[in-house]
Amino acid sequence: MANPLAHGDVVLARKDAPASYHLSCTLDDAAMGITHVLRGDDLRAATDIHRLLQALLDLPSPAYCHHPLLVGADGKRLAKRDGSIALADLRAQGMDPQRLAADLRAARFPVGISLARA
Repeated sequence: MANPLAHGDVVLARKDAPASYHLSCTLDDAAMGITHVLRGDDLRAATDIHRLLQALLDLPSPAYCHHPLLVGADGKRLAKRDGSIALADLRAQGMDPQRLAADLRAARFPVGISLARA
């Protein structure tokens, strides 16, 4: 259940951008007919804002699922912007895609990667 009071005033537009992340995601999901959204735990709080916007704008609300983040040995989430290992890197190293998928489902990770809840 969404809790809009937990977030206070939410920025929906700024001088330097036509719309905020929250408004853009909400409108894009509706325009594309998105029915299911899978996001990391770090974006769980944004879901409350998106659900409120959907209700206020009379838009459909997709089903949401949030997953734990993959983190490096330092405990920081893996992210492209930080130069973290990518699936392409693992493929280049010869990792079998089916094995990787099975390992991730079983909470087994490549060396130096672990699971964390935000």
